[in-house]
Amino acid sequence: MAIGSKELMPAELATMDDERLVVELKRAKEELFNLRFQSATGQLDSHGRLRAVKRDIARLYTVIRERELGISASPAPVEKPADKKKSKKADEAKKAAEAPSSDDQKAEEN
Repeated sequence: MAIGSKELMPAELATMDDERLVVELKRAKEELFNLRFQSATGQLDSHGRLRAVKRDIARLYTVIRERELGISASPAPVEKPADKKKSKKADEAKKAAEAPSSDDQKAEEN
């Protein structure tokens, strides 16, 4: 298995939205720049990290391009469940708003 960022595994990439992919790509490019600079000055300790970051960048580009072409779909936005207390109150408010009041019923009859 290749050495790489554990957070950039293919299963994780599939669940990220497009904006997050662009942010991760930018971060990986910055890291690659820093690693290349360290390599040029002789300060790089782990040369394998260069290879891993390059592969991460390639993975990110692949997922972005697949979504552009429609090969793989963007993940659906996940709705956060509301608090139980809030949802009960909201449900009661909706029911009260939907149910016509006695004044509204009298106006409809006339």
